[in-house]
Amino acid sequence: MQAALAGFALGFSLILAIGAQNAFVLRQGLRREHVLAVVLTCAVSDAVLIGVGVAGFGALAAMVPGLETVMRYGGAVFLIWYGARNLRAAWRGGETMATATGTASLQRALLTCLALTWLNPHVYLDTVVLLGSVSAQYEAPASFAVGAVLASFAFFFSLGYGARMLDPLFRRPGAWRILDLAVGLVMWAIALKLMLG
Repeated sequence: MQAALAGFALGFSLILAIGAQNAFVLRQGLRREHVLAVVLTCAVSDAVLIGVGVAGFGALAAMVPGLETVMRYGGAVFLIWYGARNLRAAWRGGETMATATGTASLQRALLTCLALTWLNPHVYLDTVVLLGSVSAQYEAPASFAVGAVLASFAFFFSLGYGARMLDPLFRRPGAWRILDLAVGLVMWAIALKLMLG
């Protein structure tokens, strides 16, 4: 139980910071667009990565010298593109409101979600490397993993479905423009951080 609680606490604290993936989940929740599919994709992806890390593959990044660099720059390129998309939507204004009615395809939402998850080097560092190495300190690393996975599910479901409480605020077009601007700037800030190492 102690390992599970430690896994939950560490997993929750790592995922809490606003990032590309969390901003996308928040946006989908506000738009009420494919929320279940998006939160499940994020949580299951985390579960897979945590499982890989706890199973002992956290050392892979250390053993393959160029892997981290490739992941960093690949993730940065994707975040620059995605951030530009959000900044363009903020500039145009009405585009986001038009798509806030649930017209985007499930396939597009899932592909974006998967890209924001699997192309983000921080996800690997947090789940595979950090959680994987910390779990080795416990007698029951599987319990630690279960706790971290539960934290991921709790966080994404709370973020995706809790975003609805902000709905009155986002009935105003200006709020969507501000959200798009903030998301775009967050994406670019993360991309810059990745490129600078």
